[in-house]
Amino acid sequence: MPGITLGDTVPNLEVETTHKNFKLHDYFADSWTVLFSHPGDFTPVCTTELGAMGKYAHEFEQRGVKLLGLSCDDVQSHRDWIPDIEAFTPGSKVTYPIIADPNKEIIPQLNMIDPIENGPSRALHIVGPDCKIKLSFLYPSTTGRNMDEVLRALDSLLMAAKHKNKIATPVNWRPDEPVVISPAVSDEEAKKLFPKGFKTAELPSKKGYLRVADV
Repeated sequence: MPGITLGDTVPNLEVETTHKNFKLHDYFADSWTVLFSHPGDFTPVCTTELGAMGKYAHEFEQRGVKLLGLSCDDVQSHRDWIPDIEAFTPGSKVTYPIIADPNKEIIPQLNMIDPIENGPSRALHIVGPDCKIKLSFLYPSTTGRNMDEVLRALDSLLMAAKHKNKIATPVNWRPDEPVVISPAVSDEEAKKLFPKGFKTAELPSKKGYLRVADV
């Protein structure tokens, strides 16, 4: 997929939103941000997704993470759409800003393009405080996001960052479950990093690469 990807810096675009105009790096500064795009306003799947983002907003706030939407219509259209979003998803409040991109000029610069349909996609970037992309999801127009997976992946990124990427999270990991230790960390260093100890899996290869620890 062409354009910016994992590890790249998001361009510091000046954007118009339902809240105010700002530069992306100013919004990203000193926090993590979930940036998510939608092909257009008043569309069925997008309406459910923005509603879910609003309903889950407290989960992101608890983690110190900002939300930033983007849809390929103008600000007034976004504002007219918000009552539908909140009505369809009870308990949802769209308090996060939504970027306007009626000319579809911003979305390609953020690499939120559907390569199959050659148009705006249902994409999501998790952006770190350094304005770099840490994770991306790209969905086809027929498939809505799973919000629990977005949160799970975000928690994994936050956990890895907290431990300076010396740990990783295994398949289906959830917070409060054990993590695995990076192969780049020696056993000697691991003993210092994990004073509670760690367990090395006994595998047929006899290689001690799969080490599990509680954090």
